[in-house]
Amino acid sequence: MERVDRLERLTDLVLVLLREGRARSLREIADEVPGYPSAGEARRQAFERDKRTLRDEGIVVSTEPIDGSDQIGYRIKPEDFYLPDLGLTPEEQAALNLAVAAVHLGDPSGRDALWRLGSAPAPSPLTAADLPSLPALPVLFEALRAHATLTFSHRGLRRHVVPAVLRFRRGWWYLLGYDLDREAPRTFRVDRIEDRPKLGAPGSAVLPADFDLERPSSEAPWQIGDGDATDVEVLVDAVVVPRMLHEVGEGAVTEKRDDGSVVVRLEVSHTGALRSWLLEFGEHVEILSPPSAREEMIEWLAAVAAPGDWATG
Repeated sequence: MERVDRLERLTDLVLVLLREGRARSLREIADEVPGYPSAGEARRQAFERDKRTLRDEGIVVSTEPIDGSDQIGYRIKPEDFYLPDLGLTPEEQAALNLAVAAVHLGDPSGRDALWRLGSAPAPSPLTAADLPSLPALPVLFEALRAHATLTFSHRGLRRHVVPAVLRFRRGWWYLLGYDLDREAPRTFRVDRIEDRPKLGAPGSAVLPADFDLERPSSEAPWQIGDGDATDVEVLVDAVVVPRMLHEVGEGAVTEKRDDGSVVVRLEVSHTGALRSWLLEFGEHVEILSPPSAREEMIEWLAAVAAPGDWATG
């Protein structure tokens, strides 16, 4: 099980290089991290391989002069490793732990990211979704960290973008930012980025002063699709009307009923995104028309509820 042993060694190496905020000599590192050869060139070669692996994964290992005969020390600076403090409440942090435990992105990157937020991942026996990882995501995160512009191809068009934030909503990753060519806010679905994005210089990404992070694009997720748009009418219970109208606006209301419920009309070109979004409202929403959209929702809910859909591997 050599691979497992090396992964354990790399994990221990990261923890040691982060500890106490000081540089350590190779001798100290080998004393604290199990798995390195006892001494000599073999030890140094093993450490150099591990150091390259960490750097390839985006973990910056700094080299610094130190006192003593070893003269050179190594460490990972906290500011190079941890993401900025997101200001999460304990409840929000618990929800993030649960989401990472329940949703797999094709590799352990989500769980590793919790370390970078300064949080220990919480174990969970249930995986609710297994999502493919996207090659563009690490580059997009790096652009946000470095405040760098991005260049990429998206749905056949070349884009030059000042990134603002990444969001995972209704089953999709979205990059929100400012399109420099169109001089307007735009939302990009990350799985539709067709190449590996290229980073501009650190600090090159400057958002306009009037950029609205809450509404950077007029396109809702259910409007970002390749099919023809269809008007879908949804009945909304009174208890969730304020939340619904915050999402879609008063202009979407076509009928107000005596019990406080409303009917909203949505222009839909991505039925899957609409379905995922409506599920957030639970039993408080109902598709009224067209019949095809209503029937599709009923069939999907029946398939999800069928026995065997939550089988574990």
